Amino acid sequence: MAENTSTETAYLPDAAPFHNEGKTVAAWVAMIGVTLGAIIAAAGFIGPWLWVIIVGAVIVVASLVAGVVLRAMGHGQPSQSAREPRA
Repeated sequence: MAENTSTETAYLPDAAPFHNEGKTVAAWVAMIGVTLGAIIAAAGFIGPWLWVIIVGAVIVVASLVAGVVLRAMGHGQPSQSAREPRA
């Protein structure tokens, strides 16, 4: 049996990039909250109730804030700078 004595240089990345397609707790909370808030606000437009529109808008803003807070707590997809290896 012949032995292969040559060496081959492989150029590989340091680590595989983070990949979860946005399927995180922070993304789901933000998405569900925005959807519910939009539905509630739309109901306020159907029957002209200003207070229902405001409640829907508050739910949208609160869910976006909750998504940002959850991401900062580590329940979301890390930012590009957090993925890069530190020297």
